[in-house]
Amino acid sequence: MNEEQKITHFKEVMGNYPTGVTVITATAPDGSPVGMTVNSFASVSLDPMLILWSIDKRVSLYDIFTNAKKFAVHVLAGDQGELCALFASRGIDRFENCEWEMSEDGVPVIKGAAGVLHCSLHTTVGGGDHRIIIGEVKKIDNHRKDPLLYHRRKFNAIPDSFHE
Repeated sequence: MNEEQKITHFKEVMGNYPTGVTVITATAPDGSPVGMTVNSFASVSLDPMLILWSIDKRVSLYDIFTNAKKFAVHVLAGDQGELCALFASRGIDRFENCEWEMSEDGVPVIKGAAGVLHCSLHTTVGGGDHRIIIGEVKKIDNHRKDPLLYHRRKFNAIPDSFHE
């Protein structure tokens, strides 16, 4: 198997692994809100309470996120597919097109998420063409909604039959 085939197979296998979808937000040095859709998100530890997510080194927001001292992880709700697409798009003012507010600790928080983890930067670690950002959870907003899922390059809510 050549390298191109290996990459294709890797993407197929990883795409068949269903994940939740998040939007990560922070504040740029000039005070403006920034955010992006991320599905590379996981819990790390309970004591201290740590999470991780990764960012591609080629992303325009790379420097802002890797230097942000605080950020928020929004676990998107099943009805937030449009928000997922909005924060994955380029060339538009994402925050002009959604409802949000600045938190008391100066991080933009998007309304309607299933849950929000307010984090401070714990550390970052290199990981190939990505950087892994580990955050310590300082505050949790739990809205107890079903999450948005990503599977085989599609975004969907949990089907009602799953709840039966």
